Amino acid sequence: MKKIMLLLLFVLSGLSASAQCSSSNSAFKSGETLIYDLYFNWKFVWIKVGSASMNTTQTVYGGYPAYRSYLITRGSKTADNIFVMRDTLMSYMGLDLVPKYYIKKALEGKTYRKNEVWYSYPNGQCKIKMRYQRDKNPAKYSNHISKYCGFDMISMLMRARSFSADKMKVGHRINFLMPDGHTCEWKSIIYRGKKTFKMENTNVKYRCLVFSFVEKEKGKEKEIVTFYITDDKNHIPVRLDMNLNFGYAKAFLKGASGLRNPQTAKIK
Repeated sequence: MKKIMLLLLFVLSGLSASAQCSSSNSAFKSGETLIYDLYFNWKFVWIKVGSASMNTTQTVYGGYPAYRSYLITRGSKTADNIFVMRDTLMSYMGLDLVPKYYIKKALEGKTYRKNEVWYSYPNGQCKIKMRYQRDKNPAKYSNHISKYCGFDMISMLMRARSFSADKMKVGHRINFLMPDGHTCEWKSIIYRGKKTFKMENTNVKYRCLVFSFVEKEKGKEKEIVTFYITDDKNHIPVRLDMNLNFGYAKAFLKGASGLRNPQTAKIK
């Protein structure tokens, strides 16, 4: 009996953090593309300021099969007169959705930032190496080691798309560690319930699951993004309400292709 217990402990201790950070994927496949229209609240008036696209493809990272998901946002020339926005976010994940690498390059206003995150999983832990650079200042490096998994914005979004709300009650909270290139802090996703809403300037309606992404600011929780994902197997984000540093913005799904499952949450 003692030998069996020792063997069991050996097997459990041999489980890598990578294995613990894995998740099944039933929502997307390689080749998926999502297109969004972006709106900004300018003096209490919502105006269209640009577009965003999110694409996922299967590729190779570190010699192993992986997903590469990237999000690109671009402001229009008209919007540039108010606020320049050129963001590119990209994340590599294993086919089991374990994060591998993340980069964000952002020109917002007159400030350029580049954030990078490398994930590794030695000795059953999650090791996170981060690089942060602002404008032409010297880059700053930092490291974080934890027994908990870390997820950047993109890898968490892709993981969350396979969440099942069937067993969630309104207010259910999912806490996770998020590195952003220079800090590694705890964040939360909160389930808000189900809602049917009509898309902007169309008659299309979607049955959605509503979640909020929250973080702490000066000791108080702040809701950063409320996102609506379709209540079907695709779990596509069709609307995002964003509380940004420079104001309020919204994103509405304009087009989708390469979906893994039928769009059963779409109501025409």
